[in-house]
Amino acid sequence: MAKVYLALYKGRKTIKTPKDLAFRIIEWVIRKVTGGQYSHCEIAVSVAFSDSLFDCYSSSFRDGGVRCKRMPLPAEKWDLIVLDNQQIVMERLFSLWRNTKGKRYDLLGVLCVTSFFRRFLRQSADKWFCSEWCGEVMGVAEPLLCSPVDLAEWSQDKRKAV
Repeated sequence: MAKVYLALYKGRKTIKTPKDLAFRIIEWVIRKVTGGQYSHCEIAVSVAFSDSLFDCYSSSFRDGGVRCKRMPLPAEKWDLIVLDNQQIVMERLFSLWRNTKGKRYDLLGVLCVTSFFRRFLRQSADKWFCSEWCGEVMGVAEPLLCSPVDLAEWSQDKRKAV
């Protein structure tokens, strides 16, 4: 069976174009607002025939919303945390994927995730941000309130409790 991970992006986008600069600024803002080293997260499923490729599911600002993308996750840019209850996580992953594939990215939601206003945000069924989407797959109680840093801490705390 393939292993399932929470993949946390700690890299920095290389700036080659004005669009790259915009992504880099958004990454910086997310890190500042959340007070951590991560600006994005994915649910990553190892690919059976490869040691370096993963099928990555998330909602991505760069890609416009909920998508699956096969990609390498080099250690200098990504931290991987093996998720507990692999079978349950896989079931949640594919169920949420079927129901949200193609939904738009929620930029307002991600920018408010650690602000005073987050308690007043209404969940949009049509928009998702990365940690909200991954938190839903992981079974976090209130994924709308989570940042990538929160999910990393939640995963580590859960492992310590077992």
